[in-house]
Amino acid sequence: MDLMNIEPQVEDKNLVATIYLKNGKAVKSRTDMSSAGDLMELATLYNDSGIDKIMILDLSDSDEEHERNIHAIRGLNRNLEVKVCAGGNISRLEDIKKFFYAGCKQVILNGSKAGTMELAFEGANRFGKDRMLVSVDTVDFIFKNREQMAASFHEVILMNPKLLDAIANISNLPCIVIQEEFDIDNFERIMKNENVRGIYGLAVNSVASDIMKVKYELTLRDIKMDNFNPELNWSDLKLNSDGLIPVVTQDYKTNQVLMVAYMNEESFLNTIITGKMTYFSRSRQKLWLKGEESGHFQFVKSLTADCDFDTILAKVSQVGVACHTGAYSCFFNNIVAKEYVDKNPLKVFESVYNVILDRKNNPDEGSYTNYLLDKGTDRILQKLGEESAEVLISAKNPDVDELKYEMCDYLYHLMVLMVDKGITWEDIVSELSQR
Repeated sequence: MDLMNIEPQVEDKNLVATIYLKNGKAVKSRTDMSSAGDLMELATLYNDSGIDKIMILDLSDSDEEHERNIHAIRGLNRNLEVKVCAGGNISRLEDIKKFFYAGCKQVILNGSKAGTMELAFEGANRFGKDRMLVSVDTVDFIFKNREQMAASFHEVILMNPKLLDAIANISNLPCIVIQEEFDIDNFERIMKNENVRGIYGLAVNSVASDIMKVKYELTLRDIKMDNFNPELNWSDLKLNSDGLIPVVTQDYKTNQVLMVAYMNEESFLNTIITGKMTYFSRSRQKLWLKGEESGHFQFVKSLTADCDFDTILAKVSQVGVACHTGAYSCFFNNIVAKEYVDKNPLKVFESVYNVILDRKNNPDEGSYTNYLLDKGTDRILQKLGEESAEVLISAKNPDVDELKYEMCDYLYHLMVLMVDKGITWEDIVSELSQR
């Protein structure tokens, strides 16, 4: 099959995963408070498998629990690339800000609560209507506010799919429609409704690990999904004498080489369709879906051919370990090594940050870092102010080496403040990337 000949459509459609939070942990639903598994593992699966957006619903019933859930959401957003929206326990603008400060891209207001429209108007004016969503389970809210909704909301989270046609007659706002059972034919029917932007609910959560395959099937049914559309076909690649092509697989975050294997045409196509690395086992002479038995899947982030088109570089999110020995990477048998200083900027910053964090968690008597942390925020801010002044003074002098020295002092004290406030470099990079 020629994967490049799938006709594009006008509008993107989304598959949205849902996480219910209770006391900082994932639970199965609004009514079932049993565990849905490890929160970070669940969110990472959604992040890597091709889910378009994660919707987090805060089920807290106290301010203390609400803060605990906000903290959990902040921890998730430090590690996720996929868009996250969240809602629950929102009564004022300050509550909206808390979700945004926790890294969420959008917030969900409850259409059944009094004052929601006024709060939506205030939030849209402050943050933009593209960041405001509303959940509804009756037509009343939309009917009463149909004229104002377009100015305050980006999407409607429809909690009752039977209301879709009725709401479409009242409002043009796109809907994300709940579906509790997976049925690809029903997905197709709903997605082809021009008022529907996507689907959420247990039906999506249940097929999360195969979400790219679902997207591929929907694409074949003339629904545009955000899935892989390869720029090269198998016929563009140069194969070895066995009709295979070697694949070098790397961790997409660290660039650590994990393994080397081979693909044939069938495994190449399966990798693109499923979004999970599939190889051809030369010893067993059959397809090999990495992780099929162990659960250590490799979710594809990118595939790139080299200059000669005879090798593929795969960057993946590795679940568990890559090597059958239990090692994270297959490359751990040293042959020769020469010491060197790693000058990768991000790694240096992370290394210094981690030393400061270790000092906080494991105090070292006599450590200047522990002295600052023990004295508290005011002392750290005082030193940061002093070092800032030193940078300004040095910048007026011709000696650039002195300026570099003072900048390093400033950055060190800045990282002490980051550790003191629980801010990571991932937080900083994430915020900068959005500007």
